[in-house]
Amino acid sequence: MKKVLIIAVALVLAMSAGAFAADVEGKVQSVDTSERVIILDNGTKLWIAEGLTMDKLKEGSNVKASFEERDGKNVVIILEVSE
Repeated sequence: MKKVLIIAVALVLAMSAGAFAADVEGKVQSVDTSERVIILDNGTKLWIAEGLTMDKLKEGSNVKASFEERDGKNVVIILEVSE
């Protein structure tokens, strides 16, 4: 019974986390490392989650990001950066 409950809870958490995630692609227009924010050329403002590196982010970089809304902010949880 305990094993079934653990699996059920894991499934609910996985489904609820994925329900709010979204993907975006674009070119970085600006980077603010102190606030951990980037703005894409389409105006999308993204906050980079703690634990993700911002070392490769610079103006003009192409990015693919998965984000979720937290407290009204688009918080990036997965980030790919290319030149």
